[in-house]
Amino acid sequence: MDIKQIQDLIRFVSKSGVNEVSIEQKDFKITIKTNEVQPTVVHATIPAVTQPVTQALPTAPAPAPVEPAAPAAPDTSKYITVKSPMIGTFYRSSSPDKPLFVNVGDEIKPGSVVCIIEAMKLFNEIESEVSGRIVKVLVDNASPVEYDQPLFLVEPV
Repeated sequence: MDIKQIQDLIRFVSKSGVNEVSIEQKDFKITIKTNEVQPTVVHATIPAVTQPVTQALPTAPAPAPVEPAAPAAPDTSKYITVKSPMIGTFYRSSSPDKPLFVNVGDEIKPGSVVCIIEAMKLFNEIESEVSGRIVKVLVDNASPVEYDQPLFLVEPV
């Protein structure tokens, strides 16, 4: 199996609701487990009241909860999203003592390295496919990332 087939299998398992899948071939074995907790259904019966209530207390209707106005989300439709091509750990520099590949405000071009994603002990340089200016870094350094997860917002130039 190649990495693309494994990524497709992981996506399939996460969408299907299955908790675990194991595949064995001649010289290959893979097990994929999800962290989803299956909901537990509890059936309960409530005993009926045997004596009638002689006096009911008046109850005031509960006030409706007031929802705070959500702050207006900034319009990101004009930006290009650079997404993760794989599952792994996101790094902004090649080592802790080296400078970051890109910062907010930096200009990037197709082919310029924007980050590294470590997957299965391999460090993969992720290159930009677009040109523009980095507007926002969406992932913290040394954080796990999923396939197709947004990493950067880029303003096209």
